[in-house]
Amino acid sequence: MKRSIVLVAFSLLFSATLISCGPKSPFPGYKQTESGLYYKEIAKGTGEELKMGDIIKVRLAYYVNDSLLFTTDSLPEPAYDMVRESLFQGDVYEGFRMMHVGDSMSFMINSDSTFRKQFHTPILPKFVSPDVFLRWEVKVDEAMTEEAFQQMKQAEIAALQQKAQDEFNAYLTANGVNAQPLESGLVYVCTAKGKGPKPAANQNVKVHYTGKLLDGTVFDSSVERGEPIEFTLGAHQVIPGWDEGIGLMSKGEKGILYIPYQLAYGPRAAGPIPAYSNLIFEVELVDFK
Repeated sequence: MKRSIVLVAFSLLFSATLISCGPKSPFPGYKQTESGLYYKEIAKGTGEELKMGDIIKVRLAYYVNDSLLFTTDSLPEPAYDMVRESLFQGDVYEGFRMMHVGDSMSFMINSDSTFRKQFHTPILPKFVSPDVFLRWEVKVDEAMTEEAFQQMKQAEIAALQQKAQDEFNAYLTANGVNAQPLESGLVYVCTAKGKGPKPAANQNVKVHYTGKLLDGTVFDSSVERGEPIEFTLGAHQVIPGWDEGIGLMSKGEKGILYIPYQLAYGPRAAGPIPAYSNLIFEVELVDFK
């Protein structure tokens, strides 16, 4: 009987030894999911568990060794992503599906799979080895349905549009621009009369200009370069405010185009011109044919 007890005890001890000697994470403090994702909880949130299809407002950064490769803190606007199916085993989307709103977690993810399958980069950067794991630091601030996200973005766009329109109207009032806007919203003030007919659509025009933001910042000037721009009128080679405004002028005429954002670059930024910018152009129609 004693021998049996000893054997059983030895068997249990041996089994426990086998379990404790199983595979360990190569990253201290990290656990591993069945699919191979290494994860570590940093801070526990109190929000709801993330669901498939949720749009999440996320702060994240990823590193190779201790060198920062990217952080959403460098972006001009908050970053959003969707909780979705994984692109490869052990990717960051699996990590998202483990999280709650308010959670902070760290993940170790294979760099080769990340760059090729998530970033769609066929060649890894020279400083990133295929067998290196990227360390992702992720914080989920908010989660919402896709419908709620779209409603939020539409409200943000409407607010930006209204702000730009209010700034345009305020500028005209403050600077005593009394000319009536055209139906499109364009305001044109002639400063020196030209002679002869006006150019027609599809004619080639030659124009000198100086472009400014409402705060007076000059972002471009053909006058400074000493060479006018040439383009085909009405062929959408320039912003809509130009196609319409230059068509109002005679040869040799000078004037000022006050162009609301929707007739300029709209919601897009263009080089030094921010999104939703109203523009001012001092223009001269040099010639057309």
